[in-house]
Amino acid sequence: MGTFHHGKGDLHGITVVVDTTGTEVFVGRCDTITPEGVILLDADRHDAAEGDVTKEAWVKKAAMFGVFSRLPRIIVPTEHVASVTRLGDL
Repeated sequence: MGTFHHGKGDLHGITVVVDTTGTEVFVGRCDTITPEGVILLDADRHDAAEGDVTKEAWVKKAAMFGVFSRLPRIIVPTEHVASVTRLGDL
């Protein structure tokens, strides 16, 4: 359902997974999806290239236990976004 604010979109206020075309994946509260990118609040980031945990394993753990809010606000550029999925749907 989501929180409805004019111009914010259906995912506003929902915790989402933003998978990228690269090695990074983000989990955070969706603020807005714009032509420039996905704006997340209170997010965390995982880069599979920086360790031995896959993106899929990290997201599974995030779905079970949540994430630390290491990034108060981040924009994931549209050209890097592979998918945006509600965390609760995984």
